[in-house]
Amino acid sequence: MNIDSPTSHERTDVVARLSTLDRFLPLWIGLAMGAGLGLGAIFPDLDQQLDRVKIDTVSLPIAIGLLLMMYPVLAKVRYGHVRTEASSRRVYGLTLFFNWIIGPLVMFGLAWLFLEHQPGLRTGLIVVGIAPCIAMVLIWNDLAFGNREAAAVLVAINAILQIVLFSVYGWFYLKVLPRWFGLDTASIDVSAWDIARSVLVFLGIPLVLGYLSRRIGERTKGVEWYEQRYLPRVGPIALYGLLFTIVFLFAMQGDRITHQPLDVARVAIPLAIYFAVMWGASFVAAYRMRMPYDQAVTVAFTSAGNNFELAIAVCIAVFGITSEQALAGTIGPLIEVPALIALVYVALWARRYFRH
Repeated sequence: MNIDSPTSHERTDVVARLSTLDRFLPLWIGLAMGAGLGLGAIFPDLDQQLDRVKIDTVSLPIAIGLLLMMYPVLAKVRYGHVRTEASSRRVYGLTLFFNWIIGPLVMFGLAWLFLEHQPGLRTGLIVVGIAPCIAMVLIWNDLAFGNREAAAVLVAINAILQIVLFSVYGWFYLKVLPRWFGLDTASIDVSAWDIARSVLVFLGIPLVLGYLSRRIGERTKGVEWYEQRYLPRVGPIALYGLLFTIVFLFAMQGDRITHQPLDVARVAIPLAIYFAVMWGASFVAAYRMRMPYDQAVTVAFTSAGNNFELAIAVCIAVFGITSEQALAGTIGPLIEVPALIALVYVALWARRYFRH
């Protein structure tokens, strides 16, 4: 964002104070989606061409977009304040409870409720549910004036837990839990190193660059220059990266969207419900616990987001790029982007109710 987070003494009308890029972001996202679909229609084999060049397991343009999105946000983090934010155990406890207990259960229930007779799509959706977000959540949190330091710590914790728990959760939610209810089972086989490698690329690189930018910038030019000159210049790059990513996501999936609209709708409905339930429940819980607005926003967006990059990579590696499981994973960010952008505006509107 191009402005600092609002203080507790400032009243609403936050949207009116946003830059033109921020204020009309839903419009730009809609145009990016349309451009992506158009690009996919003009070049039907674009997804196959782009998928040949990858960073780790993610197509090159998507990987570039993710890195562009994350660097400016992580460059804004005041790393000297992270230790202070880490002392807020309620924020981390509540978020991790929603990420690792409530979220997978909610997605499991929605997947079986809406996709009982679509085993491939159902499995892909469950895989999405066991991977809490470590990338785009930083964008949504920043747009809604969440606590950047707390978000950075939560993203790091989720990244570590994914390396340790992802395979275990996959085994439990695809094999053990369905068996308890007499349902069909599935399985995934992915190594901790595969997950760690993805985390190191898409979180580690921008995190290191963001940290070094602040340390070097403040030491050589001073805090005032870094906060008032450097950050406003690099800040918009995050949103440009987001729009760039959306164009290529829709371009690469345009053929599936137009030729398999029913499958898209089948996955979109439970995903939209998931985002609304997870965001709303965690936001209300944080409010009832009397957390300040910036912490409540961080809890809500971290609870609602998912690591689609990891889910897509796992589904492609295990089930194949043309599988229904991979399709369910790729539909995820197509629904997440407009859903969570809408929730950014809900959060900005709800800020008026935070007195504490």
